[in-house]
Amino acid sequence: MAKVMPGRYTAEIEGDFVVFLIGMRINHFWKVHKWFPVFRAMPAMLRSLEEHPERGLLGARLVPGLRNIGVVQWWRSFDDLERFARNADDPHLEAWRRFNAAVGTGGDVGIWHETYRVASGAYECVYNNMPAYGLAAATAHVPIARRGEEARQRMAPGDEA
Repeated sequence: MAKVMPGRYTAEIEGDFVVFLIGMRINHFWKVHKWFPVFRAMPAMLRSLEEHPERGLLGARLVPGLRNIGVVQWWRSFDDLERFARNADDPHLEAWRRFNAAVGTGGDVGIWHETYRVASGAYECVYNNMPAYGLAAATAHVPIARRGEEARQRMAPGDEA
């Protein structure tokens, strides 16, 4: 079990970064042969990225649901994310090809993603009596006073107006 850190904390990261949300939706539970290979593809990709931190993944967190299963990922840059998605030596491109061949637009399994570029300092988060979590687990988990006691101070340092 992760160690709970009493008090208020935030995340700290220098420079821009990317938040990437990706997931799948099981549209027909009984078509296990369609959705299970999609479900299995993501852990292999994440293992590969964890073994090679130089590829730019800062951290990831599973967001389980009944029909929708998602992963929040934090990346050093959009270029790193795109390079991983397109590199034939990385597991994503082959998984994408298998998905298109087996499922395509048939409707049995849905996939989705959203990509957000976050400008340096243009983020805010707080963790109270929590283990290192989310962005703080992917980057640096620091006492909240280091970035500001109020959300506005953390969101735009130096712009407390």
